[in-house]
Amino acid sequence: MRLILLFTALAVALGLAVMASQTPAPRPISTPAEAFSAVRAMADVREIARAPHPVGSDDHARVQAYLMQRMTALGLAPQIQTAPLSPRAVQRMEHEGRSAQGLTAANLVGVLPGRDPDRPAVLMMAHYDSVPGSPGAADDATGVAAILEAVRAIRARGGADRDLIVLLTDAEELNLDGARAFFAAHPWRDRIGAVVNLEARGGGGRAMMFETGPGNAGAIADYARATGAATGGPSSNALAVFVYRLMPNGTDFTVAAARGLAGINLAFIGRPDQYHSPAATPDALDQGSLQHIGSQALEVADAWLRAPTLPQATQNAVYADLFGLTVVRHPPVVGWALLAVAALATGFTVWRLRRVQVLKVGAVLRGAADGLWLLAAAVVAGQAVRVLAGPLGGRVQSPETYYTLLRRLPVLEIGVALALSGLALLLIAGRAGGRAVAFGLVAAAALTTALSGVDPVVLGAAAVAVGLGLWPRAAEETSWGGWLGLIGMVLVLGAVAQAMAPEAAFLLIWPALIAALTAAAVALISARLTTWTALIPAALATAVVGGWLLVQAHGVFLGVGMDLPGVLGVIALLILLLARPLSPGADGAVRALSRIAGGLVVAAMVAGLGARLIA
Repeated sequence: MRLILLFTALAVALGLAVMASQTPAPRPISTPAEAFSAVRAMADVREIARAPHPVGSDDHARVQAYLMQRMTALGLAPQIQTAPLSPRAVQRMEHEGRSAQGLTAANLVGVLPGRDPDRPAVLMMAHYDSVPGSPGAADDATGVAAILEAVRAIRARGGADRDLIVLLTDAEELNLDGARAFFAAHPWRDRIGAVVNLEARGGGGRAMMFETGPGNAGAIADYARATGAATGGPSSNALAVFVYRLMPNGTDFTVAAARGLAGINLAFIGRPDQYHSPAATPDALDQGSLQHIGSQALEVADAWLRAPTLPQATQNAVYADLFGLTVVRHPPVVGWALLAVAALATGFTVWRLRRVQVLKVGAVLRGAADGLWLLAAAVVAGQAVRVLAGPLGGRVQSPETYYTLLRRLPVLEIGVALALSGLALLLIAGRAGGRAVAFGLVAAAALTTALSGVDPVVLGAAAVAVGLGLWPRAAEETSWGGWLGLIGMVLVLGAVAQAMAPEAAFLLIWPALIAALTAAAVALISARLTTWTALIPAALATAVVGGWLLVQAHGVFLGVGMDLPGVLGVIALLILLLARPLSPGADGAVRALSRIAGGLVVAAMVAGLGARLIA
């Protein structure tokens, strides 16, 4: 019965994650004029992305002339702002074998007048240049076309209070030169009160709002309200914003955020093989991604155009969308209150269990150690899959390695997911029943990583995993010790994250709170876990919260997975946190689950090798 509950809950979680990760259907030409239609916007995408159009090319001039005509037709009265290319942009062009002689960055700037030009204006921004060799249907013809379609829809909705400034930047692919020029010298730069920027790194997937200006609580509140009307709903969380700020990447929005402007930066990063690739054609573009990014941009920009005030910098919000349906948000300090509630619920569970004498301290400590083992083993196994996927010895910072791994990223994600699923199932089965399997898998994964050289972090993680794997274990009467040990461990990690990075701590705190409340409910139903009905709360939590966690995992892996494939170990730990009480009791079920777990890890390594052939 427990295995049935376990695999049913995991299957439901996966199903929820798959459904929540789908892009919305593109809306047709017959869509009402006030709404965003990807099919209408595709006419511009097809014209812009007929061919690669980097700065200095004939097609760049063609695209520029076409966009001037389109902006004029929309009543934007466009003008061209020119500026010299930066030394870094010139250097990049020369490195590509192109001459920068006589070239400038040429921004296209227009305005849709509002009723009160004295109010701070809203800026919609995307870049119209592409890299050499790529038509750039996604990056960033999609952003440009989405803005043109949004302007058409805003006009159809009637006059707004504020001016809408449209900025189609040039030379973004070289050094963000167009955005730098606008915010450094254009006379309208000081009129801007809020910014909506559109980008892409790939050719599909849901469009995520991944960057904001400083002190984003007001902007997030507006985003949450406005995107309720967007096709596909909101897609964003505070972790994405936090992680992106730590990365060396930049977009045109980086320049605006450095000036302290409020705003949102939208992009989709699925189908990564299309990034800066000849494959990035209009026909290959996921039109659902265009629908999602354009609809979100339209609704937020329109809301700000008609708002009495624009968001100001206050504090950063803690927030995340729930399956694209709504956005849950709260101030950072609330994280401490949630931790306190989780601690109280855990304390109640311990008190309840101690009354019937089914809890042993040693079992709780071993449960916490199991969580640490999973995190360490995830680092080793994730890196092993990455090494097998190749290139061996290649640095991700190398352009050749970077684009090769982007092409292999979907298969790499499958491999890492299989590996971590196997490791988590080993813990659910109880590593006492699969110790030899666990020891062998971690050792083999560690040896595999050595093919690309000795990595001190991976070596240290392997030592921790092997050492904890040798910890003596006794048979457990119930799953309570392992479960509470995991809850306690995650609460400690959540408290550390809350102290150091409160914006990102929700990823630990929210699941820990649900797990603690679930444990309290289970303890009330059956402290000895003797009835299958007592496990229903854990199965439900695993299905729903597990599905939400898998959605987060997909976005995290697309963002940083090629550099840190083991980062998904945190997600595996959190799903284990919910599913731990569903561990089987019968010896036969334990052995079967251990074999399944081992098979998943082996399949993960095969997937890593297969990435070389498939991509």
